[in-house]
Amino acid sequence: MYALVKGDRVEIVIDAGGTPRTYEMIATRAGRRIEVTTGRGVVEVTEVTRSGTPVRTARFMSNRVLALVEHPADDRGPDTE
Repeated sequence: MYALVKGDRVEIVIDAGGTPRTYEMIATRAGRRIEVTTGRGVVEVTEVTRSGTPVRTARFMSNRVLALVEHPADDRGPDTE
């Protein structure tokens, strides 16, 4: 599992029987984040609040997922490493 913060978005491209479909999850408000988990043949993308309460969830069969692309928010500071 990994988490992204407000403004980040995740694009999920799936095989929908010959044509790819694209879905997008965005952390829409301050204090919310996107969590991506994989397990038992399922990829789950969830927008959660600070307290960990799920706001919305999308589930995809992992054998149908063609790509899962993370797009970081534009307002991140400089790299501190």
